[in-house]
Amino acid sequence: MTHHRSVCPLDCPDACALRVTVEDERVTRVAGHPDHPVTQGAICHKVQRFPERTHAPERLLYPMRRVRPKGLDVQRATPDDFERISWKEALAEIAQRFRNIVAGHGAEAILPYSFYGNMGVLSAESMDRRFFNRLGACHLDRTICNSAATAGSAYTLGAPTGVDPEDSVHANLILVWGCNLVSTNMHQVMLANEARKRGATLVVIDVHRNRTARWGDRFYQVKPGSDAALALGMMHVLIRDDLVDHTFINQYALGYQELADHVQHYDPETTARLTGLTPTQVEELARLYGSADPALIRLGNGLQHHDNGGMIMRTITCLPALTGQWGKRGGGLIKGNGWYAQFNTHALQRPDLHPDPQGRRVNMNQLADALLNDAQPIQALFVYNSNPAQVAPDQTRLRQGLQRPDLFTVVHDLFLTDTCAFADIVLPATSHFENLDLYKSYWHLYVQLNEPVLPIQGECRSNPELFRSLAAEMGFDDACFKDTDEALIEQALNSGSPYLEGIDLALLRRDGWAKLKVPEGGLFPHHIPTPSGKFEFYSATMAARGLPPLPEHTPLAEPEGQYPLAFITPPNHRFLNSTCSNDDRMQRLEGERPTVQLHPQDAAAEGIAAGDLVVVFNDRGECELRADITDDVLPGTAVSLGLWWDDPQQGLSCVNHLTDTRLSDMGGGATFFSVRVGVRKNASKEPQVIQTD
Repeated sequence: MTHHRSVCPLDCPDACALRVTVEDERVTRVAGHPDHPVTQGAICHKVQRFPERTHAPERLLYPMRRVRPKGLDVQRATPDDFERISWKEALAEIAQRFRNIVAGHGAEAILPYSFYGNMGVLSAESMDRRFFNRLGACHLDRTICNSAATAGSAYTLGAPTGVDPEDSVHANLILVWGCNLVSTNMHQVMLANEARKRGATLVVIDVHRNRTARWGDRFYQVKPGSDAALALGMMHVLIRDDLVDHTFINQYALGYQELADHVQHYDPETTARLTGLTPTQVEELARLYGSADPALIRLGNGLQHHDNGGMIMRTITCLPALTGQWGKRGGGLIKGNGWYAQFNTHALQRPDLHPDPQGRRVNMNQLADALLNDAQPIQALFVYNSNPAQVAPDQTRLRQGLQRPDLFTVVHDLFLTDTCAFADIVLPATSHFENLDLYKSYWHLYVQLNEPVLPIQGECRSNPELFRSLAAEMGFDDACFKDTDEALIEQALNSGSPYLEGIDLALLRRDGWAKLKVPEGGLFPHHIPTPSGKFEFYSATMAARGLPPLPEHTPLAEPEGQYPLAFITPPNHRFLNSTCSNDDRMQRLEGERPTVQLHPQDAAAEGIAAGDLVVVFNDRGECELRADITDDVLPGTAVSLGLWWDDPQQGLSCVNHLTDTRLSDMGGGATFFSVRVGVRKNASKEPQVIQTD
C-alpha cells in the first residue's frame, strides 16, 4: 500500500488536493489532502467515488470503430456498436479522413470540440491546440461557461478577478448570490462557517430554495434573470440613505454621479415588481449590505447563463466599490481568480502555427447551427474533454447534425458517453491518475502538480500523447510536437507573470502546490486595470461598443406569454455537468430519475400531482421528468437539477432539448437559464411518489 499526492481534475472551483491510496496498482481510496491550506482533508462524495470510476468495468481501454448505425433513438451507446481496432488503424483512418477533407473542403471544415472535462492545463489546452492550429482547423470559441461573466465584470473591474477566498473568514457579512455553494463549492462553505462562528451573517440570493438557501441565515428568492435589477435597487437605497463610501468613491471610482442619477429609476417598489421580492425586502437587503463591514459577495456561475448575463455580472461587481469594500480583509467580491494564474498560453497553444488566425470561428454554444449549416458544413468533429450530445444547447437540432451520414466524428473519452452514440471512431482516454499535469483553480490561489499514481490502463492515451501521435501520422515535423509533458509544464510556468514568480516544476514536484504571488488583499483597489485606472460605474468602452455605459436591467428574450414557466437547470448535488451521472450509486442517491420542481399553483393548473411523469416542452423540443411539487420554487418557475445521461429505454432525455443557441449579451456566452417552457402530465405513465430530502 502506498499513498500519493494528486489533484481533482473536475471542472469545480475547489481544485482539491488529494491523498490517494494505491494497492496492487489499483486506487483503493481517495481522500482530501490534510496539508493543503484550502482542501484541509475534505472532499466531496463525487471524488470519493474515483476508485470505482477509475476501475469501472465499462471504462474504455482500446480504440474502436463504429459498425452499427449512429444515434440515441433506441439505447445508449454500447460496445456492440463498435469493433476493436489498433491505434495504428485508428490514427491512419483519422489522418486519411482529415487529408481528404482538407483536399475537398479545406481544413476549416474540421472542428475540434473540447472544454474542461479535465481541468489539467496539458489535458485541456496544450498539444491539442498545437495540432489543430497546425492543421488550420476551424477555430472554436470556448464560451459555454464563464465568458459572459469575464466580459461583464471586466467592464467594471478591468480584470475578471477578486479576493483571496481564504480571507472570507474575516467577513462580517457574506452575500452568496446565485451560487449553490453546498453542492458546488464546499470549501467556501467551510470558510463561511468559520466566519459565521466569528459572528458573520450568511445571506443567500437565488431563484430556488436549494441546499445553500437552507444553510444560510437569510434567503431572498428572486425571479430568474432579475439580478441586475436587484443590484440596482440596492444601489438606489444605498445612495438614498448615504450608505456609500464617498472617500473611496472619490479616489477609486469613475461615474458615481451618473450612476446615482440613473438608479433613481430603481426605487424599492419598481425593484420589487422586477424581482419578485417585496419593497421591504429590497430595503432590508440593501441596508444589511451597506451597514456590514467588511462585506463579501460570493458571486455564482449560473447568473451569467441568461440573455442579460454579462450585464448582471457587470452590475453586481459595482457594489463593493460603492460601499468601499475592496482592500478590506474579508471584504470585496469573489467570482473567479483564474486570471491570476497567468500561464504562457502562447507557448502552450502555439496560435502562430495556424495559417489563418482570423479564419472561420464556431461558438461552441452554436454547434447545432454549425453542423446544420448548408453553406459551410462541418465535415469532421473531434470531441475530447466534453460531451456535447448532453451539455450543448438545442439538442434536437444538434443530434440531427451529429447523425449526418457525411459527418466524421471522433471522440476521446473514458466512457461511452452520449456523444459516442454518434462517433465513428472512439479513442480511450487516460484518467488523471495516469497523467502528469498542471492545475490551477478558478477560485483559490494555489497552483498544483499532478503526478501519475497508476500505470496507464489498457491502451489508453492522454490528450497530449494522442495529439503527438496524430501529428506524427499527419507528417507534422515541427519541433513543438516533440515536447515532453515536463517541457510543456515548464513552458506554461515560464510566462514572466509576477504572480508565478519562483514557481517551477522542481518546486511543485517537491511540495505539490504553491500559492500564487498575489499581493495581500488582492489586485484592488491599488491597481485597477480599466482604461481609466478606476472602478468604472460609467464605461466609455461600453458606450463605444454600442452597449449601455451604465449598469442596466434588460428583460429576457423569450416573452412570458409564449410559455408559462421560466425553466432553470442548475447543477445537482451528485453530478458535475454530465460527469458522474453514469454512476449508478449517484443516480440512486439523486432519486433514480431527474425531476422538475413545480410550484403547487402551476402543478394544480395542469392537474399534476407529486410523482407524476410530466413532459416539459417548448418549440425546440421536450423531455420527460418526474414532478416534485414544492414551494422551493416561485410560481411561474420550474427547476430541474443536473444533467442525466440519456436512456431511451427508461424515457430519460436531455433537458438541453429545451435550451437555445442564442448567445448572451456579452462574451458570446450560453443562455441556458433564459428558457421558457410548458408542462403537461404524461397520461400514459403511472404516477410514483418520490422522496425528497
